[in-house]
Amino acid sequence: MRATGTALTAALLFVFSIGTAEAACKTSGSFNGWLKQFKADAAAQGVSPRTINAALSGVTYDKRVIGYDRRQTVFSQSFLKFSGRMINKSRLSRGRAKMKKHASTFKRIERQYGVPAPVITAFWGLETDFGAVQGNFSTIRSLATLAYDCRRPELFRPQLVDALRIVERGDLRLEDMVGAWAGELGQTQFLPSDYMETAVDFDGDGRRDLKNSAADALASGAALMRSFGWQAGQPWLQEVRLTRSLPWAQADLAISHPRSQWAEWGVTRANGKGLRKDRLPAALLLPMGRNGPAFLAYDNFRNVYLKWNESLLYSTTAAYFATRLAGAPPAHRGSAQGTGLELAEIKQLQSALQRRGFDVGKIDGIIGAGTRKATKAMQIKFGMPADSWPTRELLRQLR
Repeated sequence: MRATGTALTAALLFVFSIGTAEAACKTSGSFNGWLKQFKADAAAQGVSPRTINAALSGVTYDKRVIGYDRRQTVFSQSFLKFSGRMINKSRLSRGRAKMKKHASTFKRIERQYGVPAPVITAFWGLETDFGAVQGNFSTIRSLATLAYDCRRPELFRPQLVDALRIVERGDLRLEDMVGAWAGELGQTQFLPSDYMETAVDFDGDGRRDLKNSAADALASGAALMRSFGWQAGQPWLQEVRLTRSLPWAQADLAISHPRSQWAEWGVTRANGKGLRKDRLPAALLLPMGRNGPAFLAYDNFRNVYLKWNESLLYSTTAAYFATRLAGAPPAHRGSAQGTGLELAEIKQLQSALQRRGFDVGKIDGIIGAGTRKATKAMQIKFGMPADSWPTRELLRQLR
């Protein structure tokens, strides 16, 4: 699932919410008036009147969905806190058991799509706890609400059309259209457009059933990753140890160097042994700055994981989970303790960066790509190690 959150993390959003954020837009016109026009548009796009009437008659606006959409503050947690919560001993154990139980299916998937079992299993576990928590929102109602809302109608209007097409194609019955608050469906949480374009019938029953068929869900996840550019036989994430004299400005997902260059700069494998000195491109990912865990992020991470979900925190956690399922030990925690900043302080830092002309996006306390980029620029300006991770020292400098 991309850009919003998983069924499991959606369930956590209210818990970690700090209050309803003000929307940056205002929705105009009545929902019923909008729905009438949408029905006409869906018919013009080839959806049958029978499906439109069955799915949309009596559909109402859902305020709960808008509340979830405005409050995704779970992603303000640190990598160690979030990954520790999401990758617990139970989920690791169950993930390994699932890989063993479905070993033959995973072998077929890797032969056909090139994606190994740990990668798909990690997404399966994070998205729906291996199919157990798929969400309890009406998909049609959620998507209609989000398509009507002013914030992202251009994203959700096509999703609603494709949700109708899923029913019309016969993959799911209307009563099966139940999932996460943002309209994601199935054990690997596909948005309807991905479902229509990429879902596969891997169990051979004539339907692409991502809700009830693990084989269909897992193979479809692999097919989606291949469509993003997954490279078979290549790594995705590797924990490393750093030297204190590293050129920190190079620690950036947008900057790639051959693995031999990282080795030359003193980066080693997590166990202290040397890296392969080859030409394989990799970026240095520091999810909590230079004092926290450190990873080499390969093209499969940069080009695929961040398309599955735009949250760097979620994508890093999913990739790390996959390495654990593949046999890697727990990552070294380093000496980092969160960001060193409270949520209010991160917002102050974002505001200070914004006043200096940086585009940090919403002042929300979430350390996203814009905040990291601006942080790095100011660290360079102040002569600080440019690891893109905000600290109280940087906040003092900005003040």
